[in-house]
Amino acid sequence: MLYSEEKVKHVVDFIRQLKHTKGKWAGQPFELIPWELDLIKQTFGTLREDGTRQYRTVYTEIGKKNGKSSIAAAIALYMLLADGEPNAEVYVAACDRQQASIIFNTSVNFVEGNQTLSRVTKTIMSTKRIVYPRTGSFYQVLSSDVKSKSGLNPSCVILDEIWTYPNPDLAKMLTTGSGDAREQPLFIYLTTAGNKLQGYGWEMHCKAKDILAGRRIDPTFLPIIYGLEEDDDWEDEANWYKANPSLGHTIQIERVREHFLQAKQEPAEEALFKQLRLNMWLKQQIKWMPMDTWEKCAFPVDPEKLKGRVCFGGLDLSSSTDITAFVLVFPPVDGDDKYYILPYFWLPEETLDLRVRRDHVPYDIWQNQGYLLTTEGNVIHYGFIEKFIEELGQDYNIQEIAFDRWGAVQMVQNLEGAGFIVVPFGQGFKDMSPPTKELMKLTLEKRIAHGGHPVLSWMMDNIHIRTDPAGNIKPDKAKSTEKIDGAVAMIMALDRCIRNEGVEKDKSVYDERGLVVF
Repeated sequence: MLYSEEKVKHVVDFIRQLKHTKGKWAGQPFELIPWELDLIKQTFGTLREDGTRQYRTVYTEIGKKNGKSSIAAAIALYMLLADGEPNAEVYVAACDRQQASIIFNTSVNFVEGNQTLSRVTKTIMSTKRIVYPRTGSFYQVLSSDVKSKSGLNPSCVILDEIWTYPNPDLAKMLTTGSGDAREQPLFIYLTTAGNKLQGYGWEMHCKAKDILAGRRIDPTFLPIIYGLEEDDDWEDEANWYKANPSLGHTIQIERVREHFLQAKQEPAEEALFKQLRLNMWLKQQIKWMPMDTWEKCAFPVDPEKLKGRVCFGGLDLSSSTDITAFVLVFPPVDGDDKYYILPYFWLPEETLDLRVRRDHVPYDIWQNQGYLLTTEGNVIHYGFIEKFIEELGQDYNIQEIAFDRWGAVQMVQNLEGAGFIVVPFGQGFKDMSPPTKELMKLTLEKRIAHGGHPVLSWMMDNIHIRTDPAGNIKPDKAKSTEKIDGAVAMIMALDRCIRNEGVEKDKSVYDERGLVVF
């Protein structure tokens, strides 16, 4: 094994031509911080006897916000423009096109900030491709459609956030047998830790750990892991640097401390802090809402006193045999800073006893107590629910009703016909994350009043969340083995409530006070 300072200098000099485009470093040259320089040295400076690169695969696992997208974008451009490979094919791939585009868009910013690179390349944003005509080379974003990847001849592939990959098909299609016609192909994995001990990301993590520990030998595989071990004290600031080599360089310790304080209050945020900030793989799914915190918000809710007040609705339709939920959220008024919650739930009357026996859930008791309603027959009678909502509209000033687009077409049309403003609400991270985090914030501040409603509380206790690489969250019905429909309906209603609270139309209160982001 040889080492070439000249090879390293060639890469470092190229990267220094690039300029940052965001934040306080905008316009400044890309100067590598120690961990980035170490990555470049090991990847490009370690050579075989014939002078080609020693490592074909580089696995780098590191905490969130350490700048891995920037260094990946710089490496991708180097492999396109300066690696000396004729007809180079450089690909960046992720679980979805949006995630893969993060690195590509950073590369585009680097190109646009450099007159020489702008002149010698052509960027095609519609297809997410940068072309270098001089050598017949290109750099391309790949979608997750695995079938279209056969026949590629990559010189470099960057696989981002592999912990999110649902299966190994995409990665294996790009790396197994690919690049055989290349003298020194390079496959770079960049990821944070995952939220389950299974899947392709976990397999790659285990391989990297085995090589580091000497349990496995692969001279073509370079493992680089920044993270805490299971027995490390996650509350000790000194240990945070193990997962965050950019801490003190591009990451401010104050931001990590803020997230840590939040993590101390919420089990779900503790899980996110460990996974994304400390790069620790999670053993199990963590329930999102601390129920002792939720129970402290059981302030009385008097439906009579709320009559005539402005409110916003959330509608989560079930299948025809399951729970349907409609929740009203009332914004604060007259010095009272609480958001009042009025939830309503329905099940088919004829299946109630069967569900009690099958699900071991006290639906019958909740019905007798008036917390759960039924509709005639063995399937949900949507017409009954529509009429019920119309009657609610006579008592309460329902400004908008948010609904999940799935399966709600006819009811939406009927509610619109009854004079309601009905707003479609996406169930992805973009729409669900802000109000989900806001609900937790308001609960911690004791600004939610839910009256101790047992069905809603049961559903809140059932919530598990899904996280994306950016730290956005949303309730996950697949992971939440029990029902969470009422919680989802409440989150949708809360979003519409906050977006319309005391602001002009088309302006959101989120714009003024900001999202809850960690």
